[in-house]
Amino acid sequence: MTTAGDIMHRGAQWIPMHETLDRAAQLMRQLDVGALPISDENDRLCGILTDRDIVVGCVAMGHDPAKVTAGDMARGTPRWIASDADVDAVLHEMQGHQIRRLPVIENKRLVGMISEADLATHLSEDQLAAWAESVYAKS
Repeated sequence: MTTAGDIMHRGAQWIPMHETLDRAAQLMRQLDVGALPISDENDRLCGILTDRDIVVGCVAMGHDPAKVTAGDMARGTPRWIASDADVDAVLHEMQGHQIRRLPVIENKRLVGMISEADLATHLSEDQLAAWAESVYAKS
């Protein structure tokens, strides 16, 4: 059985909720990623911040990314998957919530992220086609 831990990208990093969006953008550039999980004061997942969130939710609104925090942008219930969950559970979670990135948690700590690129590398063409159709379908 292939698990989330088998297909995830290891080395994912949090952005603490008190960090500013300019710092988040710098970290995204440094890590060459487009999204960062947001952690609360107890190192628990409280959201995900994307590069699009920074541009559309902050800069385009006329706000200063040096004054807006990652926590200010955390909205909704963050989705995640356990590292020992099988690939079908990963697909179900991503399809069911139409999400493109999924944090992987082990012992209540972030251990990796699953992105579209990870799926493309590890799924069959049929699995990938079904995932893409459900995630990119109009709501």
